[in-house]
Parts: sequence; structure tokens; C-alpha cells
Amino acid sequence: MAEPIIAFENVWKKFRRGESHDSLRDLFPAIARRLLGRGEERNGAEDFWVLQDVSFEVRPGQALGIIGPNGAGKSTTLKLLTRILKPTRGRAYVRGRVGALIELAAGFHPDLTGRENVMLQGAIMGMKRHEIRRRFDEIIAFAGVEDFVDTPVKRYSSGMNARLGFAIAAHLDPDVLLIDEVLAVGDLSYQQRCYDRLQAFRDNGTPIAFVSHNMQAIASLCDRVLLLRPGQAPAVAPTQEALASYVTLAATGQVADPRLALVSAVLRHADSGHEVAGPVAPATRLVLDFELQATTAFARAGLLFQLGRFDGVMLFSGLSTLDGLPEFELSPGDRLTGSVAFSANVLRGTYAVTLSLTDTLRRWPTAAIHGVCSFVVAETTRLAGYAEVEPRYDLQVLGRGVASSQPVFTRIPRIG
Repeated sequence: MAEPIIAFENVWKKFRRGESHDSLRDLFPAIARRLLGRGEERNGAEDFWVLQDVSFEVRPGQALGIIGPNGAGKSTTLKLLTRILKPTRGRAYVRGRVGALIELAAGFHPDLTGRENVMLQGAIMGMKRHEIRRRFDEIIAFAGVEDFVDTPVKRYSSGMNARLGFAIAAHLDPDVLLIDEVLAVGDLSYQQRCYDRLQAFRDNGTPIAFVSHNMQAIASLCDRVLLLRPGQAPAVAPTQEALASYVTLAATGQVADPRLALVSAVLRHADSGHEVAGPVAPATRLVLDFELQATTAFARAGLLFQLGRFDGVMLFSGLSTLDGLPEFELSPGDRLTGSVAFSANVLRGTYAVTLSLTDTLRRWPTAAIHGVCSFVVAETTRLAGYAEVEPRYDLQVLGRGVASSQPVFTRIPRIG
């Protein structure tokens, strides 16, 4: 097996509240403050651990996703790999030429033009001038800044900075790619081009460490995921398993409406009745059994069933009364039990169910419980999109004459 190119070996990282330096950039102002006698204002600083005993390896052709809530240490992980920061304990390393995009315009000199910054970044990566010139037009075209290539980057928008930064990181022949969430700054078409580029690098054997809140991108690109959770042990797991754990973590972290309590919820397969325990294929029939308890009165209520993808895209919203069920009333302490059968006609990704009680006349505000349950859809035969439409292909190749035509053939694609 090939040697790991990216690795964390039992890494711990500690910061101090009230202490602003952990790099050379911040160290010199801190020294000046101490010389001026202003260091005592930081005596109340408190140590806290951002990362605790994190270990992982990324080998050629692998992509590691790094996910977790804000403040969990995702960006810190990449900064340790690029040596912007150093571990408090343990060892972090990357072998080879690194293409990194961790912050907007990271490494750019604001007074230099886009052209000059491309040359500067290439030189920092150890490339020869002729190598940079060979890729220059491709970099500028990918970033879409042809009309501003000779403009100082301090005049660029945040999106232009992000596009140019990624284009440089991805086109100067890196041996390793370290990418943070900054890809979210570009528009949707540019984001898709970035993800396609990352997939091409992985297919060519380049190891990738990728921080993102976009679970769809993580599911599409990564084969393993590092899940960072404040106050809990880090976990490295196969992508779908880690995403399911993260959705559960996020769902339990949301505050339900105090007027409504979730007593129980079980998601099971409609055909077998077995509880969902792993990824499902598109179009799988599922049943959610649930029990809710009211802590206040609900008059003329209906059940609102919503299905959302974990990146915030709402895929379905339906109301029981609009589907022909009568309204119902709940008094404080009453329980509503029931089930919702539905078809997971969605493509790869992580999904969460929201249940709400609502009044179609809007006399009282909707009471919602987010993240009642979650599930992961996995498939390998679809290129992109949200919904599973189950296409059936009926194709015929016609030659110059009818007699020479190839026979009609029909293909119903396999799902999963």
C-alpha cells in the first residue's frame, strides 16, 4: 500500500483565550506589547483545546472530508497541515508540493496585480517561471478574471479573490490539495467547476483534504470523513456513516418548539419493516413511525411533513389536511401517534425530516420539531441532481438503410 501523503499523528492543539498570537504574524505585535508593559492585560487568559488526539491518513487517490459544527477545529486542522500553526502535541505533515486554499486571498499581496500574484504564488510553490507561464492563461480563464488580470487584487471582490485563489491552487501541478469552505463564495456554476476539478485530481491520484459544510459535495467527493465535535472524541469513518452521525448531532442540537415534544421516532423500510440502519438506494419506500406530545392546546391542527437536504435545500413540504385527512385537536398532555409512508426519490446525500403542527387558517404559529429522523441516500449511477426520476432509455441507431439499422434496445438503469 502506498505511503500516506497527508497525516495527523495524535495531534492536540491548544489555544488561549485572550492570547492573539500563534503564528509569526501575530508574535511580533505581542512581543512589542510586552516590551511596552502591556502584557499584564492578558493574565486572565484561559487555555482551551481545539483539537484533542486527532489521527488520520490520506493516501494517493483518496479524499478526506472534514466536517463538524462551527468552532470544532476544521480550519485549524488545515492550518496545521500547511504549517501556519504548529501542534501543541503530536505530528502533522504533508509530503510534496501543496496547493492550499484556506482563506480568501490567502498569500495574496494586495498591492500586486492578479498577474503578479499568480507568478508570486507559483514561485512560493517552488515552480519555475516557465512552468507558471505555461499554465497562466488556463488559470486566468478558470478564475474568470481576464478583464482584471492587471488590476491590484485589493480591488477584487471576495468572489474574484476566491476564484483566483482556487485556480492557482488547482492549476500549478500540486501534489496535494488542501481546500477550505471558501469555495462557497463563488456562484453555483463556478462551484460545480471546482468540484469537477477536485474529482479530476482525485482520479489522477492526488490526495485531497476538504473542509466543507456542503454535505452533498462531501458525499460526492470523499471516501472517508473526519467528524470533529466539540467536547467529544474525533471520529474517522466512511462517508455515509459519518454524515449520518453528523446529521443526528445537528438535529439533537436544535431546539424544538416548547409547545410540542417528540416522544419517539423510528424510520423503517416499508417492505421489510426493519429499521433503517445504513444508506438506502434512491426510490426506497420508507415509513416514519412517530409519537408527539402537546404541552399546549392545538385547535383545528394538521401535520406538516417536510424533507430537507442537509445543506438547507427543501425538497418536499406536504400537509395532511391538503391530502384529505381531517383536522384534529390536541389538549395539553395529549399524544399524537401516527406514521408517514414516503418514497425517497432523491439522489445521493443526507436528508432530515421535520414534523410540525400547523393551522391552515394561521390563527396560531406553527410548532416544529426539526431533525425528527435522518437518512443517507447512496448511489453510483447518477451524475448530478436532486431528484430520482427513474428514466427508461429506448434507443435505436439508424443506418443508411432501414435494413441495416441496429435493433431497438431498451435499458432500465440500475439504482444503488
